[in-house]
Amino acid sequence: MKARIQRWGLWILSGLLFLVPAVSQAELNIVISGGQESGVPIAIVPFSTTTNTNFSSIIDADLARSGQFAPITADQMPSQPSAPEQVQFDQWRTGKAQYLVVGKVEQQGGNYQATFYLLNVTNGQQMTGRVISAPVSAARSIAHRIADIIFKQITGVRGAFDTKIAYVTETDGPGKKRRYTLEVADSDGANPQTVLSSNFPLMSPTWSPDGSKLAYVSFEGRRSGIWVQDLRTGQRYQLTKFPGINGAPSWSPKGNKIALTLSKYHSPNIYVVDLDTRNLTQITNDGSINTEASWLPDNQTLVFTSDRSGSPQLFEKTIGSSSAQRLTFGLSYAAGGAISPDGKTLALLAGGNGGFRVAVQSLSGGGSDLRYISNGGSEERPSFAPNGTMLIYASQVGGSSVLKVSPVSGGESQTLRFARGKVRDPAWGPFQGDQ
Repeated sequence: MKARIQRWGLWILSGLLFLVPAVSQAELNIVISGGQESGVPIAIVPFSTTTNTNFSSIIDADLARSGQFAPITADQMPSQPSAPEQVQFDQWRTGKAQYLVVGKVEQQGGNYQATFYLLNVTNGQQMTGRVISAPVSAARSIAHRIADIIFKQITGVRGAFDTKIAYVTETDGPGKKRRYTLEVADSDGANPQTVLSSNFPLMSPTWSPDGSKLAYVSFEGRRSGIWVQDLRTGQRYQLTKFPGINGAPSWSPKGNKIALTLSKYHSPNIYVVDLDTRNLTQITNDGSINTEASWLPDNQTLVFTSDRSGSPQLFEKTIGSSSAQRLTFGLSYAAGGAISPDGKTLALLAGGNGGFRVAVQSLSGGGSDLRYISNGGSEERPSFAPNGTMLIYASQVGGSSVLKVSPVSGGESQTLRFARGKVRDPAWGPFQGDQ
């Protein structure tokens, strides 16, 4: 039993063993590669602008990342209009694009003002037109907001491009000492902001449902503890510091609880802490190893990894119930469960002789509809975009540590590659405000 706990303890905390020293934002050179060749053909005509921001390329990358659009290149465009009245639809109908986006961006004092139009090439009708203003410092946000509007107008689903991701980096600092940083960036990895920099490992960030806070694991003091940090003020406090493992925090959908893994009584088990009262409720207690809890939208049901069946598999349990239901079958290893925002889809790490791959299945399907999302063999626990259409996860590519974003519907992934160091534990943040 002791050997099994030690082995799983290394697995539970494996993210710590690969992280490094905090680097400055300038050193995190993120290059987006990959794209989507299938999907709805759409033309994002280069915007008329004197700014240094390439708005159309950001929108292109956003829409391609979703897996539902295939932006055409500028050399495939018969012309480059910036307003609807300049569009000659007969020219465009001979090409691939079903939809066309034209626009311009002007600077007005300390703000950029973007005017854009989404047009249907087939019938020549304008589907929407908007004016968006934002500070010059938020130029990329304008492009993400435009992509969100386009995505919702065509698919009916709210876009998730103007959102944030959190992740942990590891680099070598002075004297080859490792340094770890907790970062928050745009959904495409741009504009990283350091939340915390430490000489001790950091891991497992989880967002509060309003996006104002992060909970995470820190090994400061040379032991694991769960911390909560306010992103607006920078203030932080330690939530747990029990003997043994304090790991895998997961914020509840209503924001009033955090599920976590503790080994205070030897075997790692799932607990839930009430953030108002700090009362701790033990959820699992069967002598097996239980970890990595994720919440269903009902704020009462948890999906978690357990070896109670002999190998790591995913189980579901409602708080207060006496038994857990197994969710994964036919796999020698299943872990790292994540629940889609609508509570219908389970994403997981499926392991076998080929390594670890990201897969999805319906939450109630018993694995009968399991479908692989990634093609590698060294992926890590995935995280859903807040609209449920994409997954982000860490991976090893050619000896490099990267983040990948894959459409849940299937298709090519996009890679967020860092210039140096390693990146781990991505967590996709919630929607902010109304669209």
